[in-house]
Amino acid sequence: MGQSSSAHGFSPTESNYPHCNNAVPHHRCSGTEHSDEDDFPILQPCENRDYTDVLPDECLALIFQSLSSGDRKRCSLVCRRWLLVEGISRHRLSLNAKTEIVPDIPTIFSRFDSVTKLALRCDRRSVSINDEAFILISLRCVNLTRLKLRGCRDITDVGMACLAKNCQKLKKFSCGSCMFGAEGMNALLNNSISLEELSVKRLRCMNHSVSVEPISIGSTAACSLKSICLKELYNGQCFGPLIMGSKNLKTLKLLRCLGDWDRVLETIANRENHLVEIHLERVQVSDIGLGAISKFSDLEILHLVKAPECTDSGVVDVARHCKLLRKVHIDGWRTNRIGDVGLGAIAENSVNLKELVIMGLNPTVTSLLAIASNCQKLERLALCGSESIGDAEVTCIATKCMALKKLCIKGCEVTDEGIVSFAWGCPNLVKIKIKKCKNVTGEAADVLRSRRGSLAVNLDVEEVDVEAVDGSASDGGALEEGIEFPLIASTVPALGAGGVIDIDTPSTSNLGRSSASNSRIGFLGGRGLVACTFRRWSNGNGNGNSNENL
Repeated sequence: MGQSSSAHGFSPTESNYPHCNNAVPHHRCSGTEHSDEDDFPILQPCENRDYTDVLPDECLALIFQSLSSGDRKRCSLVCRRWLLVEGISRHRLSLNAKTEIVPDIPTIFSRFDSVTKLALRCDRRSVSINDEAFILISLRCVNLTRLKLRGCRDITDVGMACLAKNCQKLKKFSCGSCMFGAEGMNALLNNSISLEELSVKRLRCMNHSVSVEPISIGSTAACSLKSICLKELYNGQCFGPLIMGSKNLKTLKLLRCLGDWDRVLETIANRENHLVEIHLERVQVSDIGLGAISKFSDLEILHLVKAPECTDSGVVDVARHCKLLRKVHIDGWRTNRIGDVGLGAIAENSVNLKELVIMGLNPTVTSLLAIASNCQKLERLALCGSESIGDAEVTCIATKCMALKKLCIKGCEVTDEGIVSFAWGCPNLVKIKIKKCKNVTGEAADVLRSRRGSLAVNLDVEEVDVEAVDGSASDGGALEEGIEFPLIASTVPALGAGGVIDIDTPSTSNLGRSSASNSRIGFLGGRGLVACTFRRWSNGNGNGNSNENL
């Protein structure tokens, strides 16, 4: 059974109105000829009548779509009609993809025959569905536009090849901790003419292989791809031809992937490109790569996280040529290779800057004054893990940043005096977070709350472990062979009623902290406070094109 329109359809029929037996026909004009269209029922009051019976199926489906996953499940138990309408109107589905659900697959996808967005997740301790079950799902869901695979270790290149043939309408594909390799990935890319977003995380077969087949540069998807995210790949360089051949690419995220990426960035820069967003996190990129990025004239979002080979020179180059920058995240990893010179160039050239995150840098009042004075549109600012940011620098921000709405200060040498300056400065400030600043007490927070009642103040005066500041902008991963990735303990949603969980349900992850000394020599890290904070703020205020994992 495919995903063609349901046999039940969305059309009101007499069977939809079993309780309307006392409806009285009404004629517009008695004694004159009229057609059946002139008659419509007038419902008489009745205590036992179910008034939802007169609602068309389309209206009922719209109501269901505005409910949470749990409420939808409860509504589906009310009556057979609601069960039917809820099933054929559900487009998002998330399954706990253990091998135990294989016998129920035909039943599940007979009920939910209109699914276009599917997530299959399996935890590490369980056996996932295999190729046979995956092929059956692909045959039932030929209209899929979004697919997410997590921990489906028993799906191989054979299953991916069948998926590619059966589901050619895919627009977004995301996989993590799977076992298929380059052959399966190439099959997907060669058959997905509409694929726009690709996210690949920890493909284990690629990590195991000494020689990996390159991802085809002539793939069909290369013409349509707009976003590529590669995370924790040992042989991530095999995606180089795909990246260089995707002429319509707007977002590129390289997170903890081994290999020299300067050459890839240079190749992209030498052709016409439309890149708007670039994330580089703990990858081998130098000022040469930043020089290539400076040729991306449409660039609006730049995340440069823990790239120790990058210096002020590369940042200046980007700032001078990328005039449209709106969001900049820089984590200098406390190497002191990026400082006032690079930040001063950003202040001088980025008049459209709305969000700035500075981690592991030691700026002085000189560069912060330039940022506060020149970036008049700055709305979100984070200052983390800096030994040079004190009361003078913070007071400068409070005095000059008139548009600032949200501020995060973490692990800096500020005191109550600097924090209290926000009681009178930054008139548009709505939220301030102070974390791990050992010289700030609760008195400063009390002053802010009393002076500005509408200001949300989040003060942490207990934790003082400044050395553990982590500027990672992405989730941690699992330990893989030969590569040290942080261990992640994820909570996989339990199988809900009917084996179904709404895809909107988020998963959580908790990471342990690594010491500052270890973080410089391995692929270690986790999710930092500021990364989480600004991801939430950006979702509500920004227009960044992040990888939406369905």
